[in-house]
Parts: sequence; C-alpha cells; structure tokens
Amino acid sequence: MHRKIWTLAAVFAFLNPWICAHAAEKPVLNGEKAQAEAARFLADLIRIDTQDPPGNESRVAQYLQGVLKDAGVEAELLETVPGRASIVARLKGDGSKRPLLLMGHEDVVPVDRSRWTVDPFAAIERDGLIYGRGASDDKAMVAANLEVFLQLKRLQVPLARDVIFLSEASEEMSSPAGMKTVVERYWDKLDCEFALNEGGGSLIENGKIKYMGVGTSEKLPRGVKLEATGSSGHGSIPRVDNAVVHLAAAVQKAGTWETPARLNETTSEFFQRLATISPPEEAAWYRDVLNPKVQEQLRVKKPQYYSMLRTSVVPTMLSAGIKSNVIPPSAEATLDIRALPDEDLAKFRETLAGVINDPQVKVVAEDATYSMVPAPPSRLHTEMFDALERAQKEVAPEAITLPLMGTGATDSSFLRAHGVQAYGIGVPKTEDEARTVHGNDERIEVKQLGIFVRFEFSAVTAVAARK
Repeated sequence: MHRKIWTLAAVFAFLNPWICAHAAEKPVLNGEKAQAEAARFLADLIRIDTQDPPGNESRVAQYLQGVLKDAGVEAELLETVPGRASIVARLKGDGSKRPLLLMGHEDVVPVDRSRWTVDPFAAIERDGLIYGRGASDDKAMVAANLEVFLQLKRLQVPLARDVIFLSEASEEMSSPAGMKTVVERYWDKLDCEFALNEGGGSLIENGKIKYMGVGTSEKLPRGVKLEATGSSGHGSIPRVDNAVVHLAAAVQKAGTWETPARLNETTSEFFQRLATISPPEEAAWYRDVLNPKVQEQLRVKKPQYYSMLRTSVVPTMLSAGIKSNVIPPSAEATLDIRALPDEDLAKFRETLAGVINDPQVKVVAEDATYSMVPAPPSRLHTEMFDALERAQKEVAPEAITLPLMGTGATDSSFLRAHGVQAYGIGVPKTEDEARTVHGNDERIEVKQLGIFVRFEFSAVTAVAARK
C-alpha cells in the first residue's frame, strides 16, 4: 500500500513538477512589474485629495475596494464616521499561526499650494521621483501593502497565517473616524500577532541605503496648554501681573528645560548599532550617549537623537490679546510634549509646573480622547523582526538594520496596547526627501519604492508562508 502510494506520488511529481516546486520553493516576485504597479497605485492614491481635515477617506477606501475586487478579494468598508471609511481585507491561511496585519493610513496633512513647485495632487513624476502630498506619508505604505497583498494572492502563496490588509482613516488628526474607534468596534477583524505599519526610517547616503530602520517603539504625543491670567487694562500702563509677560517667561522656561535623559531597550540597541556605521567622532558620541557633554553636542547637531533620549517639551502656539493697546486678561501657549513610553505624564506635568514656578500660570492637559495610547515597545527578538533583518540583507546587503523609537507617533500604539508586536518600516529616502514629509514638494524615488516592495514581500512571505 505504501509502495503504491509512493509510486503514484512519484508519477504525479513527474507529470507536475511545477506544483511540487511551487510548494517547496520561496515565492519569486517580479520586481520590475511590482515596482511599476506599486508606483501606479501610489499615483492614483495621491490624486485622491484626502487632506485632513476634512479627510474624505471613503474615496480612497472605495478605490482600494475596487482594486481588490478586480483581483478576486472581497474587502469591507469600516465607516465609523460618514465619508471617512477605513477598509479591511483578508487572505486566509491554514490557521496554524496567528494573523499578520499590513496597515497604512489614507489621510494626509494639508498643503499650502503656493509653496509647491508642482500640483500636490497631480502625482507628477520627474527625474525618477513621484511628487505629491502623501507620496511618503503615508500613501507609499498603502500602495506597497496593496502590492504585496495582491502578489500573495496572484502567486497563490500557501499561507500558515491569515494576512490582513488595512488602510485606516484619520491618522493625522485623531478623531472618532480613526484607529481608536476602528479597534474598539472591529477588533475581531484585526486581531493579529504581528503588524507592519509606517514608522521606520531608512536612510540613503551617496546613492546607497545606509540603514533600514524598523520602528519598535514610539514617543507618546500629549498636548499641554499654559494658561496665564492677570489684570486687563490700557497698554499705556505697565502692570506687574501682565498675563503676556508671565506667559512669555513660562514658555521660555518650558522650552529650555533639559528634561532627564535615559535609554530603553530600543534606543540602547539603536545607538550601539549606529556607532558601527558612523564617522569616528559621532561613533564616540553614540557609545557614550548619556554623557552630559555628548548631550550638548546632540542638542545642536543631532536634535532628533537628542529627542529620542528624553520626554521633550516644544512650544508651538501662542495666543493673546485683541488689540495692540489693550493688556489682555489672559494668554495661552500650547506645548507639544512627546513622552517616552514609560513616562508618568501626571507626574511629568507636576514637575513642569515646578519648573515654571509661577502661580499665575496653570499647566493644563489637552483632551486626548482619540489620541495615541500608552503602549509597551515591540520586542527586538521575534520571528517578524528577524525576518525584516534578513529581508534587509537581501535588498541592501551593504546596510544594517536599526531598531527605532519614533519621536513622532503612529496608529501602531493602538495595536501594541492589545499585545500586538507592531513594527514600523518605510521606503528608503535621502535626507532631502525625508525633510519633505509634511512639507513642500513631498516626494519619494520610484526605484526605492520598488526596493521597499521587495523588502516587505520577502519579510511577509518569510513569516506568513507555509513552510
């Protein structure tokens, strides 16, 4: 009986060699075609104006639903607020492992058209670069996720775990349309072991990828208002309790406060690895990064790294008065606080009030109902992180992988709060290209989008494909 079965299997393999090879070999991606299609998806997405506010993300969700339907994949719109839909789709695995989620957001920040050299919603391609609002943040991620998801379907990759595609609304302006509500209402559609999202920063120097950053943690954004009060009156009569004067002093103290520096697992590993690819002087900094003298250098020369080591306080808005000759009874400033993941924010605000030390100035926490939530970092030693490191070696063997703690924030916090190991990745950029994120003439290189698709596809298949 066993002999007969073996014989039939051998005959079947002889007659169907492709089927046996398909089951055993790693899926092969046609990189050139995948790059071209991902670039087309990105251009289509840029041309859909989703400036937030107001968002209008349902137009993107409907576009994605149409693309997925054409590929034979049913997708569901999750419209928590009229006109502001997220979208979710799923490729089924055999259930032997928990799902993997690919996510990116549909909305973009507003533009000042007068400062752009091209139409920000025309997806102009010039010198190998695609220009447009969202080209980097975050429609490139959505386009790449879509391409990887479709390739899994087309190549009929046998999956050990479900792969979920999600494109969510209202990331840029936390609101009832955003991820907090989606997670609360639809967690059964998103529950997963691993997630890949924006939040990584991969750097190109001298035409080569220097490192590929994988986000494992993020600082927590929390707004604080400084509210100063005093006597109102005519501007011709100076007053010692002038609210504007007291506010100005408070802002100066808050903005120059050097908050305590400390390392966590992610930032410790980040600086250790960064030292191995840095010039000698900088490498010495990164090996002794908590040294006060090094901190002074970082504050001036590497402010992003300085921020990674501490809860930061940055004044961003001022408001006071109605007329130049009227002393206003109140004045207000907004501080953008980006807290380390383990920061006790209530205690931090108390300490801030002590630094200001002025009874005329109150420290008031802004409403954070729909903002990102406190969450533990994702682990550095998991099947997913290891797969991302291997994928980096495939597409950029001369580079290294750096674990990152983002100084900004993403929707990954809502997943990490549910125990998901979420990792941030992103299309490699030059420093000039990175500076256009949320800025003017936002752009990415088409070639790097293609490299990123190959990178993500390799990592996804390594973790999700049946062995």
